[in-house]
Amino acid sequence: MKLKEDLNPMLLLLFHLMVWIYTFLTFMPSYILSWVSRPDVGCCGSEEERAKKMKAHSVLGCPEGPYRAVSATKRLATSLHPGVDTLDKMFEDAAMRFPHRDCLGTREVISEEDEQQSNGKVFKKVKILGEYCWLSYAEILTAASQLGSGLALLGQQPKNNVAIFCETRAEWIIAAQACFMYNFPLVTLYSTLGGPAIAHGLNETQVTLVITSRELLETRLKAILIEVPRLQHIIVVDNTPTSWPGYPRGISVHNMAAVQKLGARPENGNKPPTDIAVIMYTSGSTGIPKGVMISHSNIIACITGMAERIPNLCEEDTYIGYLPLAHVLELSAELVCFSHGCRIGYSSPQTLADQSTKIKKGSKGDASALQPTLMAAVPEIMDRIYKNVMTKVEEMNCVQRTLFILAYNYKLEQLAKGYSTPLCDKLVFRKIRSLLGGRTRVLLSGGAPLSATTQRFMNVCLCCPVGQGYGLTETCGAGTISELWDYSTGRVGGPLVCCEIKLKDWVEGGYRRTDKPHPRGEILIGGPNVTMGYYKNEVKNQDFFVDENGQRWFCTGDIGEFQEDGCLKIIDRKKDLVKLQAGEYVSLGKVEAVLKNCPLVENICAYANSDETYVIGFVVPNQKQLLALADQYGIRGTWEELCESKAMEELVLKIITEAALAAQLERFEIPLKICLSPDPWTPETGLVTDAFKLKRKELKTHYQDDIERMYGGK
Repeated sequence: MKLKEDLNPMLLLLFHLMVWIYTFLTFMPSYILSWVSRPDVGCCGSEEERAKKMKAHSVLGCPEGPYRAVSATKRLATSLHPGVDTLDKMFEDAAMRFPHRDCLGTREVISEEDEQQSNGKVFKKVKILGEYCWLSYAEILTAASQLGSGLALLGQQPKNNVAIFCETRAEWIIAAQACFMYNFPLVTLYSTLGGPAIAHGLNETQVTLVITSRELLETRLKAILIEVPRLQHIIVVDNTPTSWPGYPRGISVHNMAAVQKLGARPENGNKPPTDIAVIMYTSGSTGIPKGVMISHSNIIACITGMAERIPNLCEEDTYIGYLPLAHVLELSAELVCFSHGCRIGYSSPQTLADQSTKIKKGSKGDASALQPTLMAAVPEIMDRIYKNVMTKVEEMNCVQRTLFILAYNYKLEQLAKGYSTPLCDKLVFRKIRSLLGGRTRVLLSGGAPLSATTQRFMNVCLCCPVGQGYGLTETCGAGTISELWDYSTGRVGGPLVCCEIKLKDWVEGGYRRTDKPHPRGEILIGGPNVTMGYYKNEVKNQDFFVDENGQRWFCTGDIGEFQEDGCLKIIDRKKDLVKLQAGEYVSLGKVEAVLKNCPLVENICAYANSDETYVIGFVVPNQKQLLALADQYGIRGTWEELCESKAMEELVLKIITEAALAAQLERFEIPLKICLSPDPWTPETGLVTDAFKLKRKELKTHYQDDIERMYGGK
């Protein structure tokens, strides 16, 4: 989508003349050479040619599939290297090939200070962070081996579960590798889960040992220990304190370093792994978190498929890890990096960029310090970057804004033709690219659909391709990833080489495999990456997992369509589809995806009751935009008062209605009433998951009074 060129005609003419001369001088030689060498292709660039090629074929020639990647039509991939069929072997193989290369890095916290905000709230602010301190592959292997041995000496038995309830950090991975080596199935829990969900996961898996951080132990875990009667040992990854008084009788608290010291004895050999590597609890977006049993072979197949879509992946790459390791996207991405000898530097959403909330003004954020080449992100984070940059563009003077918009639109045109724009990248977009360190060459998006507007922005301004991925915990995160030279939007690419995908009719929603011009239906993913099922939940296993002709399939509940080149497009979700009283079907996710592109909207949840005739919405407004709107119309008050103002509700509703109509939403899909929320939705509030997916049930409960008001006409 181009930016609007509301510009001085003479300036516009001058710029276009300069662009024409630059394009002629830069690309004419390549035009001539391509025409001479390939007269049948003409002026098409190689990137454009590759983008047009077939990504997948229907194995049986049927429109519903199953579809496989072109390079995997005969056989699905199961491993990167012969004989490397478990996660402990994979890391040992990497440590043997790259023993002295940097593996895991952590920034030293030099000092902290508290900072008071204008609203009176106090935030703990990181004052100064040092450089990254690194441990090599050989050092990580030793640390994991010693920890696993120490856990065994504490009485942990092979095939008995170990839970990890911890933030994303180097110790998380060391603990995971220790469990893989010593055959302790690893139970992963999101660090933002509430007390009941934590207790449910620990009790269901019958763990006697949990690995956590000092902060999470003191703020979350300690309060529910009485509800977890089997728990005997707590391993704290922090070095201090070294003594832990005041815990219930029967529970011993140890520092990780002490357990590693205990396990430094050479006689404690590791045990050959069995099937289950991880029991990964979901984020609970639709209710109580479910434990998904993931085998070693599932993960090996997954990382084989993912690695194939990242060109030139090697030990020279640097990955920045900040998403929750309890999320399958982050865990899979980091394991892919290990398999190729990359180094991983750890961060957090609060310290990622120079402008992040826990970075002192004038200090470097983690991305600036690390300068990663690889990064995974959820759409929520990329949407924030897009909105922040576009807000700054609006604040530019006329000449600066004109140059930015013209350069943006010019680059967009060149990308569509398959060409790069080195001059624009250097002169116009270099500063924006530096937000993520300035060296990012691959950005992987997953966890939720990415809007076309945000994807185009990332392609243009961050000067790197965005690989949109689609997968679920139940498929080990693997399903599809778009090829990096495919700049089309709204699609998630073709199947990975480790799996195949087919469609199943969903008659109630009006989606059939026989639909024209493209077959549509519920997405089913099959292959060695499809997991073993839900832990102790046979009813849901029968509902969602199917074994057919030796192949295991997972019924995703997502609705997709296959396009001519074998790419998949996600068009709906069963659970997001609501039938209004008059019979119209509304896809809540589609409505939200459109309206989140509105600069005034920080976040939104669309809601519809089947007994009513219209949609309503809960909106977290962008503070800067809402304050500017209030000032424009002379409406005064505190932030909370503005969000409660009927006049502001009406103004915001008018603006998002215009945005919805411009995006061609149907009238019945557009919220007729809204309420404004002064508080952002973060994982800590329990209203969104760690991947920032909406928790619709919790949001409905939280806004019940507003729902009754908006539907009751009060």
